Amino acid sequence: MMLIPPRFRRSPARSRLTQHVPRVAAAWSAVLFLLLAALVAPAGPAFSQAADPATRELVNALGKGSFSDTEKQIGRLAETGNPAVVMALEALSEGDLYVRKSDALVVIGKRAGGAYALTDPLTGENLGTQSGGALDKIRVNNRLRRTIRAALGGLTLRAADATTRRQAAEAIFKARDADAVPALDAAIAAETDTSVARLMREARAAAVLASDSPTEEKIAAIDTLAERGDRDALSLLTAVTNGAQAELHEAASAATARIQKLQAAWDTARNIWFGLSLGSVLLLAAIGLAITFGVMGVINMAHGEMVMLGAYTTFVIQNLFRTLAPEFFDYSLLVALPAAFLVAGLVGVGIERGIIRFLHNRPLETLLATWGVSLVLQQAVRSIFGPTNQEVGNPAFMSGAFEIGQLTITYNRLWILVFALVVFATLLIAMKFTRFGLNVRAVTQNRRMAASMGIRTPWVDALTFGLGSGIAGIAGVALSQIDNVSPNLGQSYIIDSFMVVVFGGVGNLWGTLLGAMTLGIANKFLEPFAGAVLAKILVLVFIILFIQKRPRGLFAQKGRAVES
Repeated sequence: MMLIPPRFRRSPARSRLTQHVPRVAAAWSAVLFLLLAALVAPAGPAFSQAADPATRELVNALGKGSFSDTEKQIGRLAETGNPAVVMALEALSEGDLYVRKSDALVVIGKRAGGAYALTDPLTGENLGTQSGGALDKIRVNNRLRRTIRAALGGLTLRAADATTRRQAAEAIFKARDADAVPALDAAIAAETDTSVARLMREARAAAVLASDSPTEEKIAAIDTLAERGDRDALSLLTAVTNGAQAELHEAASAATARIQKLQAAWDTARNIWFGLSLGSVLLLAAIGLAITFGVMGVINMAHGEMVMLGAYTTFVIQNLFRTLAPEFFDYSLLVALPAAFLVAGLVGVGIERGIIRFLHNRPLETLLATWGVSLVLQQAVRSIFGPTNQEVGNPAFMSGAFEIGQLTITYNRLWILVFALVVFATLLIAMKFTRFGLNVRAVTQNRRMAASMGIRTPWVDALTFGLGSGIAGIAGVALSQIDNVSPNLGQSYIIDSFMVVVFGGVGNLWGTLLGAMTLGIANKFLEPFAGAVLAKILVLVFIILFIQKRPRGLFAQKGRAVES
């Protein structure tokens, strides 16, 4: 202290003052914080921070007057288009709307023990509890409930979200609510989305047919439903035709005929799509069998189990992703595809090297041996994974569907069709432009001549069998997205696969493609008339008759005559 110059020394009074500066600053900060909190804080429970005064006044008026006055107030609330009044109208319909005697405020009351829990009908704000003696219930009757239902429909039709408006229009279409016509007229006039406006006009047409509207208006509604042209519109018009007035019968009959023609066209398109979808599955299951059968002449009864192994490989890979990296689950199929190809391909090479190569030119023994292998593989899978179906999920890009007119196309089926065509194109290029493909074609056409030219036919057999089995494993990955993964998965497709190969021509890829798509479409066109089982029997009979005329299928392999 003695070293500090006198002019820089702090007096005792100044020192005590500076000691209080932090305390004063803290006190003023607290005061400012409380003032800001008071300015920002919401109002008390008797008032709402988000309630429009005009809307609040209309809601409070619900508790005044007779049923007729209440009905008028409901109409005024609906005309505001304010979605905030939905909660108040729903509570009124359920008999939960009350008037608080202390301030004539309309509130929602829910019984909680001996008292009522009060809620603001516009904001949902909690207003505390009060005894039943402090509240007057707003009475409603069936007429008011119908008015409320129409008002709620109108408010939903004018919601900000287009999806909500679309759902409201569809609900009115199904309900055929005649009271919703005025609300639909107002909503159609204000609608800016073309597709939603069309749905609203169709809903209005359905409501008009259920109302006491003039005949001219009902005829216009029939025309609107005829333009819609789906089964829902057909059922509505059929009901009108059966019980209509004489003036409406002709218009409804003509509209029904138009829709039936349109439905027939869409049914044809739907059958073609389903047939192509089934054909893509058959193509994946049969294309590997076509190569194996064409090169080696082996009837491989274990081919379906290669498909099953691919499906179970997908199941294992997806479980690993769920456990180790669930955020990357959508990429599991990209890993499952090569893994399934390798697993099924290696098993196929093992079967060929261990059994089939010793049974060349002995078709019946080969058939029995591969059938035994299929039983062994099925039982092995049952022992490891159990006999029940296993759950395999769809990644996000294979989930959902979209519509083309009245045709619904699911993404998983579409991706499988695209995938089958990609596999077909890849295999076709490999067979045409690679040395391995050249060797396979040589062995397919004339085994002894190929061997005399230096081609190692035993290794071509092994690799071809592995390739066919690997493609079957890839087919299992695709089938796991649309079918149950079980030990019997392959058995559902093995017979159809043989029919595809025989019909298209043994060893011919283009024949396999055409055969798969033809049989798939034929099945789907026969099923509505004959049923699923009889349709398969009819297809089998057709193939038997076809083989009598063309024993080598649609596209016979050139060069086989050299061996015969």
